[in-house]
Amino acid sequence: MTNIKERAKELNGKIIEWRRHIHRNPETGFETPMTEAFIVERLREMGIEEILEGVGKHGVTALIKGERPGKVLGMRADIDALPVKEETGLSFASVNGRMHACGHDAHVAILLGTAKMLAENRKDLPGSVKLIFQPSEENSEGAPAMISDGVLENPSMDAIIGLHTGNLWEGPSTGMVGYRYGVLMAATDWFTVTFEGKGGHGATPHLTVDPVAMACQAYIAIQTIVSRETSPLNSAVITVGSINGGSAPNVIGPSCTISGTIRSLDAGTRAMLSERLKTVCKGIAQSMRGRAEVQLITGAPPLNNDSEITDKLREAAASIVGEEAVTEIAEPTMGGEDMAFFLEKVPGCFFFLPSMPGEGEVFPHHHPKFDLDESVLWIGSAVMAHFAMTWQ
Repeated sequence: MTNIKERAKELNGKIIEWRRHIHRNPETGFETPMTEAFIVERLREMGIEEILEGVGKHGVTALIKGERPGKVLGMRADIDALPVKEETGLSFASVNGRMHACGHDAHVAILLGTAKMLAENRKDLPGSVKLIFQPSEENSEGAPAMISDGVLENPSMDAIIGLHTGNLWEGPSTGMVGYRYGVLMAATDWFTVTFEGKGGHGATPHLTVDPVAMACQAYIAIQTIVSRETSPLNSAVITVGSINGGSAPNVIGPSCTISGTIRSLDAGTRAMLSERLKTVCKGIAQSMRGRAEVQLITGAPPLNNDSEITDKLREAAASIVGEEAVTEIAEPTMGGEDMAFFLEKVPGCFFFLPSMPGEGEVFPHHHPKFDLDESVLWIGSAVMAHFAMTWQ
């Protein structure tokens, strides 16, 4: 068998080349046809023949069959970008008003690097590896769409792994590997509340039913759902990210809308937060002579890593970077990931490859100046390939 670590290092230049091509040409949501075509072309160059296009609209799956008997392992990478205008000044920066500001370009390149090494080592590969390139992660719709299109079947998977690079978790430094047993990331739900009243002149508020006042009261009140109704031992977040109402400083409009996100780490807290938000907003509107329409959208569940697969992932990572460079992530993040939909169905592990640039300010994910350290991308490919060769 090829020395996976050394081969991955040799491939890092190609992984960087692939990452930069995708970075230069970002696509968002389900509308990822160019990224889909690029992935398919690269897979065909590797001699991988069992490729399915158009899964979840513009997702791709491919099957690498090993020559040794064994189980089926899934590997997933997200491929979509964000509607963010890039400000990095990089030579390969996007010019189309969108941006890979969350590392998905690197995820694709890392999985392509993994695929190449596995294709080169079919004779030693036990079982099969199903590659999953998924669109529309940012709105938590891509994984359910691919599942609906049958990604979990023909063949079904016995385990699944994936990674996130960048700077999401404190603790692990660039070039290390971070892992966590159990819950790693939060459930992500969304809400929009439209308060309706009666518009009128700003000089005569007593003749109106002010929906902006309702929205302001609701903004304050829903924060007490976390601070006074949720156990301090249960992490929870309700964030109002948008308030829209009114059209002029002397006019009270007929409606006002707030929208935001709800984050939680367990099913009971998740259900309570949504139900109480609905009750509080409707109650405040009614008490102020108005009404509220509440729309709740259920996103990804909490991302939960399987202990046995995580153990094996940790061992694979230690084989590549050494025990001292593999560390447990101390706390989950309230950020979400629709990899969680796959992990609801298939036992697996989602792990962390820190890749913070070594010089200058480190910008957070989704920032227009977000960047990563390309020199460590090979580690992700090596860990995933080594895991595929040894997990059984």
